[in-house]
Amino acid sequence: MVKAILYNREDKPTNVNVPVGGVLFETCTRTELYWGDGEIPIETARHLFRVASGLESPLLGEMAIQGQLKNCYYAAKERWKLSAPINRLFQTAIYTGHRVRTETNIAKGAVSYSQVTVDAICHEIPKLSDCVVSIIGVNEMTESILNFLSAHGATNIILANRSIDKAKTLALRYDAKAVPLEEKRHLLHVSDVVVSATSAPHTIIHSSDLTTKASKGNRKLFFDLAIPPDIDEGIAAKPQVKLFRIADIEQRAIQNIKAREAEVARCEEIIEEEINELLRWQMFREEKLIKA
Repeated sequence: MVKAILYNREDKPTNVNVPVGGVLFETCTRTELYWGDGEIPIETARHLFRVASGLESPLLGEMAIQGQLKNCYYAAKERWKLSAPINRLFQTAIYTGHRVRTETNIAKGAVSYSQVTVDAICHEIPKLSDCVVSIIGVNEMTESILNFLSAHGATNIILANRSIDKAKTLALRYDAKAVPLEEKRHLLHVSDVVVSATSAPHTIIHSSDLTTKASKGNRKLFFDLAIPPDIDEGIAAKPQVKLFRIADIEQRAIQNIKAREAEVARCEEIIEEEINELLRWQMFREEKLIKA
């Protein structure tokens, strides 16, 4: 029989002894081990199919899990000769995840603050290569925003931080320019988009810091993702300025999450269809083994 051990996040071991022919599926939030031959328990298959479909992810419908599952499976194939049921289980899980993402909208609409922010920027400025985007703060969120901006074609990115060394280290990865936060007035002058997400205990951008209007007839966009706020509310009263607060970003994320939740029922239908296919394959294989 095919067996599985699913470790809780709190009990996630640092090292797992993988049996011969086993598949170790590890991500930052889960550790799962599959091995064995013979019958595949339906609940084991259903769990793996849900994982592959993004239904068990912290962010419903996330796409990264599909690639992580493939990598773990292919790594196991290179290491071992996997049993036919293990091969079938993972191949079907990968196919199920693909079906779910192509036949439903479970992966549509950004749900993380960084994705929602970049989507909002792209909505306001469709061609990012034509504008200057400045990001204030060095942390996990701003790095994620840098990553998404680069993927959407942004080429003029400035990263500002109190520690210039931290800014330089991160900027180097994304071909961005690093500047000290003390240059914020010049930063606001040259930027079309400003995203601020620092841990400062008070506002760091004030209406008096912005002394020029937006260039090229476009609005300057400000995104304040900090708690407490980084940006003075008076900025929003400036001509041709649009301020997005963290509550605005959160509301968009909630709307997208609700839209994804509405797709769950259809995703589960697809999963059950693939479980039935797996059962038919399993019955056919058992009949062949009995005849043999």
